[in-house]
Amino acid sequence: VQMVESGGGSVQSGGSLRLSCVVSGYQYMNYCMGWFRQAPGKEREWVASIHTDGITYYADSVKGRFTISQDNAKKMAALQMDSLKPEDTAMYYCALTDARTYGGSWEVMDRENEYEYWGQGTQVTVSA
Repeated sequence: VQMVESGGGSVQSGGSLRLSCVVSGYQYMNYCMGWFRQAPGKEREWVASIHTDGITYYADSVKGRFTISQDNAKKMAALQMDSLKPEDTAMYYCALTDARTYGGSWEVMDRENEYEYWGQGTQVTVSA
């Protein structure tokens, strides 16, 4: 399984970016995809997750500003980031896990160890 993120870059505070994550080599139809981020000197933190039935969850720090979406047929997920702040600066990672590894879409899936596959990350830098 390969996961490739794209769409990162540099933007001023208040700006927007759209991250994409494309999955290849994964054959199953039911899964959860998540976005995490890691700022320099900090631990990786969960940002958002989406199940194949469309149920989404967001960290409080991004709620109302970020939107996670997916295209199940194309096996891809996106993270639309609006009203960006300097504190959103981080390396952003997408992750995926098969539905067999968790109970159901009522689960927030906000922990790193809940995911089986990870991308290499894409850098987002927000200047003041």
